[in-house]
Amino acid sequence: MTTHPQRGRRIAFVCGAAIILVAGVAFAFRSGPEVRQDVVPTSTELLEELDNDHPDGSPTRKSSMREVLELAESALRQMEGTLNDYTATFVKQQRNEAGELSERNEMEVKIQTRLRNETNDAPMRIYLKFIAPESTAGREVIWGKDLYDGLMAVHETSMLLGWKTIWLEPTGMLAMQGQRFPIYEIGLVRLTEQLLERGKQDLDNPDVNVTITKGHEFFGRQCELIRATRSKPGGGEDDFSLAEIIFDPDAMLIVSYRSFGWPEKEGDELPLLESYEYRNLKTNVGLTDADFDVENEAYQYP
Repeated sequence: MTTHPQRGRRIAFVCGAAIILVAGVAFAFRSGPEVRQDVVPTSTELLEELDNDHPDGSPTRKSSMREVLELAESALRQMEGTLNDYTATFVKQQRNEAGELSERNEMEVKIQTRLRNETNDAPMRIYLKFIAPESTAGREVIWGKDLYDGLMAVHETSMLLGWKTIWLEPTGMLAMQGQRFPIYEIGLVRLTEQLLERGKQDLDNPDVNVTITKGHEFFGRQCELIRATRSKPGGGEDDFSLAEIIFDPDAMLIVSYRSFGWPEKEGDELPLLESYEYRNLKTNVGLTDADFDVENEAYQYP
């Protein structure tokens, strides 16, 4: 396994800092103009739909935040016993602090989880290859807790930066530009943990209503669609009017999460806050050290 050349690379990095700073946006997980690529029905229509009692035989039933938390806890326990690694097409979209919704980012991912040993503390490893938008297509990123001094190995496709590997701190300014979370927050495990953390804040909130719809198809998977709606703003950091969770009951995995904010006026579409989807998911495929090596001949690292 290739190791990070600790000092020589650092000197080269400092010498190239001016170039990297000028072209910093080329690395950032870019946020473009606001594009509403994910919308839901108007808030009035949605709330009326969820307030109606569903007849017997309907795939949708009323639930509770407590049930959702129990489901997420069960999913986490299942992953702790079985989920060593996986590949997927990861699709994400986020609204930044200025209120702008990013373009849809799509990437191929390979992930070794921290759950692949008996103590659930194995070093997490991540490989990303960007597919969309066009401005980032071809970018590759490798990060491992135990690799390359904890730095992200980034390969760009631009003429300016494509000739060398760029080494970045995961929480540094360039790596975090346009991001809500650092790279190590990606993945099915952390998504489930974050939903548990957020859900516990609304455990006994009478303003939150929950429904579960069975038979929801998600890229070839028969899943359950969980919808949590607020009747009025909560005012918290992660305040939402609607949150949607897609749960695969056969695999016991949460494969998608979307949340929406509050419309500016009654009848407007609900603005998307964040969306994370794991499509084409394949678990326990036997990823090896080579999958997280910048010298892997299948990758385009210089």
